[in-house]
Formats: sequence, C-alpha cells, structure tokens
Amino acid sequence: MTYADRWLLPDGVEEILPAEAKPIELLRRQLLDLYATWGYDLVIPPLLEYTDSLLIGLGRDVDLLTFKVTDQLTGRTLGIRADITPQTARIDAHSMAAKGANRLCYAGNVVHTKPKNPLATRTPMQVGLEFYGEAGLAADVEVISLLLESLRVSGLPKLHVDLGHVGIYRALAACAKLNPAQEDEFFDLLQRKAVTEIREWVAAKVTDPKCASLLLALPTLAGGVDVLTKARGLFAEIPNAVAAVDQLLHVAGIMAERYPEAEFYYDLGELRGYHYLTGLVFAAYAPGFGNPIASGGRYDHIGEVFGRARPATGFALDICAISKLGLLQAKSGYAIAVVENGDARQWQAVQALRAQGERVVYAPAEEIKAVRELRLVGDAYQVVNR
Repeated sequence: MTYADRWLLPDGVEEILPAEAKPIELLRRQLLDLYATWGYDLVIPPLLEYTDSLLIGLGRDVDLLTFKVTDQLTGRTLGIRADITPQTARIDAHSMAAKGANRLCYAGNVVHTKPKNPLATRTPMQVGLEFYGEAGLAADVEVISLLLESLRVSGLPKLHVDLGHVGIYRALAACAKLNPAQEDEFFDLLQRKAVTEIREWVAAKVTDPKCASLLLALPTLAGGVDVLTKARGLFAEIPNAVAAVDQLLHVAGIMAERYPEAEFYYDLGELRGYHYLTGLVFAAYAPGFGNPIASGGRYDHIGEVFGRARPATGFALDICAISKLGLLQAKSGYAIAVVENGDARQWQAVQALRAQGERVVYAPAEEIKAVRELRLVGDAYQVVNR
C-alpha cells in the first residue's frame, strides 16, 4: 500500500461533504417531522446486533448483503445491519410489546457487503416507517400515502409509484401445483422478464392448460389501472388471485382521488421481496435513476420469528439516492463575520443572532464566505452588508 492509498475509501463507500451533507440532514429532519404528524414514533435501533435476530425473516438477499463479525465478549456472530426493517419488527414484538396498532419510524445508515447496483453506495441512509398491528387495507393506504408525501417533501418533480401484489403469484403457483423449487425457478424467470424461457419452462413443467395460460399471461399484465380490470377477468376462477386484484383496485381508487398528479403503474409480475412480503408491494422511481429510490409492502409473517406474529406494512426510502439526483438544495452557507474585540455587548449580539438561527463566525469577512458583518454602529451592534 502506498502512502497515498492510505486515504482511499473502499469501493462503494462514500464520505458526504458539507455541500451535500447539509441538505441530506435537512431532508432527514423534514421526513421524520412529517411522520410524527401522522402519529409515527421515532426509534433508533443499534448499528449491529446478533445475526440470530438480524437476519431472520427477510430472506437470503439480506443475508448476503450483511457484514458479519465475531463478538469478542460472547463469541457469537454479530451483523452490521443491511436493513432496518427486521430491527423495528423486533422492537415492536419485544421491546415495546404494544397491543393494537403501533407506528414506528427511523432514520440511519445501513451497510452492504456489495452495492445493490453498479451506481449505488454501500452505505446508504434509510429513512422509513413501519405500521404494525393493522391487517386491513387502511394501513396499506396510509403507508402508500406517506410514501407519496415523502416524495413531495423530497422535491421530486414527478411522483411515480409501481404497485403489485405477491398474492397473485402465490395463487397462480398453487393453481399450477408448483413445488417450492419450481416457484423459485419461475420467480427468477419472471424477474428477468425472460419471455422465451418462460414459455419453454411452462410448457415443460405445467400440465394444466388453464394454469399454464395464466402463468404465461403474468409478464404481460403491466400498465395502467385497466390492467387490473383485465386481470380480474383472467383470474375469475382463482378466488385468491381475484381477492388480491380487488385489493389493488381498492387502493388504486383511493390513490387516484388523493394524488391525481401522481403516476401509478401496476405490474402484477413484480415480485420484489417475494420471499418475505405477503401482500401489496410498491416502489417509487425518479426520472434519471434506474433503480427504486424507495420500496416497501406488507410483510405480515415477519413477527412470527420473534414469537409474536403481527400484521405489518411499511417502506424505506434512500436519501442518498435522492441526493444523487441533484434535487436537494442547501440553503445559503454564507455566515455573518465578526472580528473579536472583547466587548461583552458584541458577545451578547452574536449569541442573539445565533439564537435566531444565523450562522455567525469569528473571523474577518475576507477569510470566510461572508457577505455580511457584525459591526458597532453608534452605540449598538448591527449586521451590515459588506
């Protein structure tokens, strides 16, 4: 290692300098304040904990993203969190053990063993919320509404959300009598939108013609709300699939009324988080950014691994991804300059300005970014332009 290399950061690990850090922190505060107005209480989970609780319930993907270390006190394996959702589930189940609805929100960095995509950081900042204890669609509507409110606060010029429902795929897989291994195989093909391979796979694995035709149709069921009406007709003989589509239709109606300016895209083959999500799934996208800047859904079974099954839905938003879009603008960093002269009145004037939120720096204006100065004018200290 050369002398210069000592100061290099690992690939995918970034430091955030003042020009970017200030608007990121401002957005973090605005989002948490927004969630508080909707009744969500802030929790601050630890950066690391035993993998026994950190890695259960969210599938193999999170396991692979998690750095693991040995606890020198106990010899047990610790994980540095790659996702905050399982931590809030543990808090709800054991640390709070709340009865009925429980709304929690959080903000903090997570660490990934590798970037989720070539342009992603390995240390993103997650801001999100989880709604526990409510199984009805009202909770899903609230969470999706808060996602859209979060996009507004973040300054996105266009609100775009994709919605799906993993219950549709599960119902079709049951119709086709797919075993777990086959479900995973078809899941992989569906995520890659490998239409030719899907046709070959279905022809080889599915004997029921009706179920086979529905599996083949699944990748094509994407678009506007009319897709839901079409899907409801196709799935008429599969009650569970119809019920899932009806949930999407219900949410679609409310969202169109609340957020007429938003764009909603319905993709019934979207299975993000399929291995742990149980109902509605959704993701938010921004122009110029190919990956979701926020994602979430319903995950009713995660509490079972903590010994307390609870209905749950929520989402996490990546502030660092929003910052990369150039949408966050810092307020002026220009300070008020003041040259120390030992006068007690000057100190009192400086403190009064700071109490008002002003940035006051003891230094000549020429040495800092200052267009204003604190000067003694007559018998009083006043802020004057340079």
